[in-house]
Amino acid sequence: MPAFVVSEEVSAALERGAPVVALESTIISHGLPRPRNLEAAREFESILRDQGVTPATIAVLDGIARIGLDDEGVRRIADEDLAKASVRDLPIIRAAGASAATTVAATSHLAALAGIRVFATGGLGGVHRGATDTFDESADLTTLANTPITVVSAGVKSVLDIAATLERLESLSVPVVGYRTSVFPSFWLRESAYPLDWRVDAAVEVAAIMRAQDELGSRQGIVVANPVPTDQAWDAEEHDRVLARALAEADAARITGKAVTPFLLLRIVELSGGRSLEVNLDLARNNVRVAGEIATAWAARA
Repeated sequence: MPAFVVSEEVSAALERGAPVVALESTIISHGLPRPRNLEAAREFESILRDQGVTPATIAVLDGIARIGLDDEGVRRIADEDLAKASVRDLPIIRAAGASAATTVAATSHLAALAGIRVFATGGLGGVHRGATDTFDESADLTTLANTPITVVSAGVKSVLDIAATLERLESLSVPVVGYRTSVFPSFWLRESAYPLDWRVDAAVEVAAIMRAQDELGSRQGIVVANPVPTDQAWDAEEHDRVLARALAEADAARITGKAVTPFLLLRIVELSGGRSLEVNLDLARNNVRVAGEIATAWAARA
């Protein structure tokens, strides 16, 4: 049984040097409620196809890492109750012949194995609040320290410690660039309190950075921080009120580890009356479009 399988569509695109964008499956299986998650999964792929870009949704199904899913595979990640797999879980899932949705870290790892260089997600994982006591930090960060992939995200989820996350990315030598912004975004909101050192205003600039990294022998990924469009961002006061309540409930319930973020995201959807879900979908669509532009610029490089 092969360790991973690249779909015929994705393989053909890579062979001819056409643009390909990786898409994670955890956002579908754990980040969005049913049945909106299946609609979103199909929409994300359609956005890329409309740009002339091949989508490569990634998941582990029946012990095999699948890089590029057919429609049945997409349905499975939306409808089945799957495990949530980071990089460390992949060999266990494989040995057990089980199925799992892949996190940003696992998706990045598998995409890089296939030679995919651009990846779109919603929000990057990071350092959790209170990590000085719990040491709770997403494997997304350490994976990006040694995986050559460009990740387009709306910053990191605002349920995390944004300042500590940016410090860790700096320590790990992972470049962070703002896409048409000089301030790091915070998922549902366009801005956080943290300015960025570097800004780009076009996909070709990101492709140039990717090429320069290769020339310099760097193995790190690149974080492209792409804020949600102004007219789609969540109201800041409502965001802060809902987030504070959700964090308090998670603390009271003693939820820890990788269960924290899914709990908070789903609880915030409930507390916001669905407003956070709509913003989540809008920012994800925006990230997919920008990733498609970057992948197209990368494929067209001289």
